[in-house]
Amino acid sequence: MSDENVSNSAAGSEEELAAAVEEALSDVVHDVAEQDPVAVLTNDLQRLQADFANYRKRVDRERLAAHELSTASVLVDLLPILDDFDRAAAHDELTGGFKAVADRLTSITNKLGLQKFGAQGDAFDPNIHEAIAHETSHEVTETTVTKVLQPGFRFKERVIRVAMVVVADPE
Repeated sequence: MSDENVSNSAAGSEEELAAAVEEALSDVVHDVAEQDPVAVLTNDLQRLQADFANYRKRVDRERLAAHELSTASVLVDLLPILDDFDRAAAHDELTGGFKAVADRLTSITNKLGLQKFGAQGDAFDPNIHEAIAHETSHEVTETTVTKVLQPGFRFKERVIRVAMVVVADPE
């Protein structure tokens, strides 16, 4: 092939490429010209509003979760005090002003959502009970709590302390 044929074919490809690019640009300009600018801006605004609404919902969920975690943390720190109140009540030492303080603190923790669980006669559940000792008994048909050594506590359906118990297995 001669140099003249090579330069003619290169010039032909450049012209074809330029024509293809010009046609593509013409199509894009035509598509943009056909679109309503108000509709495009409205679409963008709706997308931004939806993004912001999702962001606000996520922030609200995270704020609520942080509040619940901080409340649970404080309640966990109060559990030994509640245990002391229970022991004092069991020995008839919870009287006078001390009883008023105990009642008030118990009322506040209940209002916040703290729930005590674990009672004698409950069916043993390893998810919420910690068995400290096992006995056998002919009076039970399933593994049952016979004595509660330390009650368990729940906060908002979440166990924050398991109950320490003695259980009886059927013979």
